[in-house]
Amino acid sequence: MDRTEHHHDEDLEDAGRTRRGRRGLLAAPLVALLLVVPAGAALDGPLNDLLALGKGEGQVVPRAATQDIDDLPFEPTPQVGCAPDDRPEPGIQGRVPAGSARNGLFCNARIVGRHGSAGGFKVHRYVDRTGRECAYYDTALLFPLNALRVGAGDSLGVQVLDMTDPTNPRRTAVLTELPMMSPHESLVLNQRRGLLAAVLGNPATYPGLVSIYDASADCRKPVLKSTRLIARFGHESGFSEDGRTFYAAGTATDSLTAIDVVDPARPKVLWQGQVSSHGLTLDPDGTRAYVTDTGRGEAAVLDVHEIEQRKPDPQVREISRMTWTNASIPQNAIHFTVGGRPYLLEFDEYTQGTTGGGNRDAVGAGRIIDIADETRPRQVANLRLAVNQPDAHRAAQNDPGAASPVQGYAAHYCDLDSRVDPTVVACSFIASGLRVFDITDLEKPREIAYVVAPTKAAVETVGLESSFAMSKPVVVKDRREVWYTDGASGLSVVRVADRVWPANRPACTPRTRRFVRLKVPRGAKVRTASARLLGRRATVVRRGGRLGVVVDLRRAAPGTVRLSGTVRTRTGRVVRTVRTFRVCATG
Repeated sequence: MDRTEHHHDEDLEDAGRTRRGRRGLLAAPLVALLLVVPAGAALDGPLNDLLALGKGEGQVVPRAATQDIDDLPFEPTPQVGCAPDDRPEPGIQGRVPAGSARNGLFCNARIVGRHGSAGGFKVHRYVDRTGRECAYYDTALLFPLNALRVGAGDSLGVQVLDMTDPTNPRRTAVLTELPMMSPHESLVLNQRRGLLAAVLGNPATYPGLVSIYDASADCRKPVLKSTRLIARFGHESGFSEDGRTFYAAGTATDSLTAIDVVDPARPKVLWQGQVSSHGLTLDPDGTRAYVTDTGRGEAAVLDVHEIEQRKPDPQVREISRMTWTNASIPQNAIHFTVGGRPYLLEFDEYTQGTTGGGNRDAVGAGRIIDIADETRPRQVANLRLAVNQPDAHRAAQNDPGAASPVQGYAAHYCDLDSRVDPTVVACSFIASGLRVFDITDLEKPREIAYVVAPTKAAVETVGLESSFAMSKPVVVKDRREVWYTDGASGLSVVRVADRVWPANRPACTPRTRRFVRLKVPRGAKVRTASARLLGRRATVVRRGGRLGVVVDLRRAAPGTVRLSGTVRTRTGRVVRTVRTFRVCATG
């Protein structure tokens, strides 16, 4: 199968009545799928992960022992101040009381472009081989509710936009294969090959029908390469960086399928496993998969090198498994590196109480995890809002959307400006809208901007005037832009103020041995001096009458090395010295 599926803008207007007329035909196969769910089917996941038809099949991957990786203060991420002409939230960070966002809320950011009237779970950006820039976003929070909106021609399928002018996105195609009609959280784009894929997902996790498009030649007109029933179930997904392997995750079922897409017109199954996986990403080599486990509030590191190497009957091994404070429903874990050192950006959705029986005010939100030692991961920072804290969350329970099991004050999706040396994280925080964080200092992130699109009562928000920001955003670093969708208002192009946008990461520190002075007030006499390097006590020495520490970076692991020193004078004064070195994998 190999065909271009697109409609130009002028054609879309003329064909509006035809498309609305066939909407029932397009919806019919999916509605029919709902009827195959047995009346007594177990509802063993959160509301967007419900109606599992059964367990998966294939390799049983033994689970590693779960480690609690979090020993950080349980605090919200600090905010920077808003500009005088902004329209900030009226109270605590992240809370949107009734009526406060009818005209939108914004701090250090503005919406500069819009498209459509419905949004889903993913936004992607792609620049094709000729330099054309495009956006792709799905429109189905829960199919077929969006398809039944009479007259809303932009609320169906995957929208394809020409982003030559980001302030005026222009639709050039609508992808309407069944998996694109209801991809749930599985729409994924491989940047290297320009492949756009999705697996039919939710309700019932659906049979694993997979569609693959090729957008590399002209991103405005993706070419359908195949649609095949090749995965067991569908809900979320992942792509190896080289674009050779697509992973379909069943989420509410222990079902993960690895699919060879070297020839996207003839995909084939490589491996099936009984693995609980919500979202997943892979390392640059495709030998590690980082999966999130919704039912257990955990994440795991999988060794998938035999799949990547195309070994016969490949076997997968679990290397480590982790959990953290107030873990709710882990959504995804994105691999990235800083100075060559590997990390995960993990984020949870909803609360522990969403699935029933847990604490409705336990919000997982987001975190940064150091995986340099993948057998002993370590959380280094939280990404959370003040309204995510248990007491504040309880106090806000009557705000619009806050009590809804599929909305609420919680994170849903995040993404970075780059997988290598990123400086910005953007997150959809559902009722709190789009939030943007500066992670230049990984251990001390700051929230620098936010936007809550104008709220209105809609089908998607169950008639409530609340934000429904659920999508994975896109960060366009060179223009300080973030693209995201709100369930009831489509795609927004947000531009962040230059004054808060972080600069590029500093250059790597040379791998040398150096003497670092500790601060001592002029003329003061020192009573005691101490220092810590890499979390351990360091020796303070005196050179030429100066106190300091010898820091040897010649064999240091890639990442951030922090030296902290404390000098106490005889008069009782305390003077602290903090130096941070950025050690790269080479240089």
